[in-house]
Amino acid sequence: MSARIEHTVTSGTFSLDGQTFEVDNNVWVIGDDRECVVVDAPHDVEAILELVAGRDVLAVLATHGHDDHVRCAPELADRVGAPVLLHPDDLVLWRMTHPDREPDRMLVDREVVGVAGVGLQVLHTPGHAPGAVCLYVADLSTVFTGDTLFSGGPGATGRSYSDFDVIIESISERLFTLPPDTTVCPGHGPTTTIEAERPQLRSWIERGY
Repeated sequence: MSARIEHTVTSGTFSLDGQTFEVDNNVWVIGDDRECVVVDAPHDVEAILELVAGRDVLAVLATHGHDDHVRCAPELADRVGAPVLLHPDDLVLWRMTHPDREPDRMLVDREVVGVAGVGLQVLHTPGHAPGAVCLYVADLSTVFTGDTLFSGGPGATGRSYSDFDVIIESISERLFTLPPDTTVCPGHGPTTTIEAERPQLRSWIERGY
């Protein structure tokens, strides 16, 4: 197996509910020397193209539809000839950023997207957004969590289309059932592990994190 994970950070803004914030976003690329997939396409298409480095891009996978995760997705897809994949429950968010361009295909819970000899299993994890997904790669002992789970806590749930109780259920039932040594690669900030985050669940609930 020659699949590997590569990473860059791009900077820009996140806007929702009439407010705009400066943010740094992780971009993850999974593949080998020949082909890859891109997880999220936030602010800087040139930085993502540099990371892709001329490989065959099989798909641009959106962990959810917030503008800081999909802003460059159509341009990136057009430039590399790849489809954009999004869970259908997040079309309402996608259309806020791209009203004239639909994703190319809808992601389905439990489906597996293959690349470079490994599979990315789609886990529907609503809460931060209704169509949020995580992408679990068992062969690499890694899960790409978007804004569902970070180092130190769950994704924010104080804005439209989010729900604290739902995200806690998603993390408990879909992520904390993964092997403890699974690396968590989030949409913002540093990596962590399932083992490191699982013991904090009760305190998150008590604090209404």
